[in-house]
Amino acid sequence: MESRNPVFNRRGAFARNQGGWQQSPPPSAQQLNEMYNQPAYAPPAVGRPVTLDDVVVRSAMTLVTLVATAAAAWYFNLSMGVAVGALLVGLVLWAIVTFGNKANPFLVLGFAAAYGVMVGVVSHRYDDLFHGIVFQAVVGTALAFAGTLVVYALRIVRVTPKFTRFVIAAGFALMGLMLVNLLASFFIEDGIGIRSGGPLAYVFSVVAILVGCFFLLLDFASIEEGVREGAPQKFAWMAAFGLTLSLVWIYLEILRLLSYFSSSD
Repeated sequence: MESRNPVFNRRGAFARNQGGWQQSPPPSAQQLNEMYNQPAYAPPAVGRPVTLDDVVVRSAMTLVTLVATAAAAWYFNLSMGVAVGALLVGLVLWAIVTFGNKANPFLVLGFAAAYGVMVGVVSHRYDDLFHGIVFQAVVGTALAFAGTLVVYALRIVRVTPKFTRFVIAAGFALMGLMLVNLLASFFIEDGIGIRSGGPLAYVFSVVAILVGCFFLLLDFASIEEGVREGAPQKFAWMAAFGLTLSLVWIYLEILRLLSYFSSSD
């Protein structure tokens, strides 16, 4: 009876011939090297891998959605209450995408639409107070994006694991300070002063803009690695999500910084 164990059947290490058992010839050095280099498990390929064009197209769709909803919120002059509601919806979608690692067109475009409403309302309020400031902030954001891309392309700043940890820690630190400032503002006028328009507020906004640009560097590095490693196509939506989040952060901080140097109409 023939064994079902591949080690002992005719496809294993030994083969039966007419005169008895005969050991098969040992593998050559090249065969051993190929066996050694072969991965223990190779998952089946599902669809084609992501390309840079995929990331560009998805990112463009996400930004167009954000700009369109921002323009609608601006045109209809929606209230700050609507902006707060949109922000909360955006935060929920952000948490699902970030912690659930679920990036699909519905979640990412929904996040962009919600944040677009918030950005449109906030931008309209700033423009009412400081006419022309929104256009300046948009130009500043575009320049920050282009400058960061050049810095990354020329490898002026290298995205290393240590740099990544620093940027993430800095981001959490800034958000922590903003939360402390919000809580302190209920008891102390201007809170801890990081949003009061004084020298400390200038420094805080500049640092926040720089950290936003650092997050763009992480986005660029993630996109390059994903394309190089053949990530699945859904990775393009995650990349679009990250780029949009970083750009909104930079835009809002530039808007606030410019307001410190502008006079009310």
